[in-house]
Amino acid sequence: MTTPKKTTTPKPAAPDTAAAPAVVEAPRPVILGPVMRKKELIDTVVERSGVKKRDAKPVVDAMLAVLGEALSDSRELNLLPFGKLKVINEKELKNGKMIRVKVRQVTQGQGGGDTADQPDD
Repeated sequence: MTTPKKTTTPKPAAPDTAAAPAVVEAPRPVILGPVMRKKELIDTVVERSGVKKRDAKPVVDAMLAVLGEALSDSRELNLLPFGKLKVINEKELKNGKMIRVKVRQVTQGQGGGDTADQPDD
C-alpha cells in the first residue's frame, strides 16, 4: 500500500501591519557666527555694566577660570540666562583636554522664573 502524499496549501498572507511612515525633521545646520575672544567679552562687559575696564578685567578672568575648572571637573552648570551646561564626554589630548558640552537655553518667558533665590543642589 502506498500512503497518500500530503499536500500543503499556502496560507493566505497576513495583512500588512507595518506602521505608516513618520515624518522626521532633519537636523538643522548650525551656522557659526563670528568668534568672541576674551578682549571682546571684556569690552562688552565694560559697556553693559558701566564699570571701568581695569575693574572688569580681573572679574572676567576669574569667572572664566571658575567656569573652566567646573567644566574640567565634569560639573553641571545652571547659569541663567546663559543656560544649563552639561558635560557629555571628554577626551585627554597631548596638549590638554577636549570637553563636549551640551548647552540648553530657555527662551524668554519659558524659564520657571528667577532661580537666584533657590538653593543649589
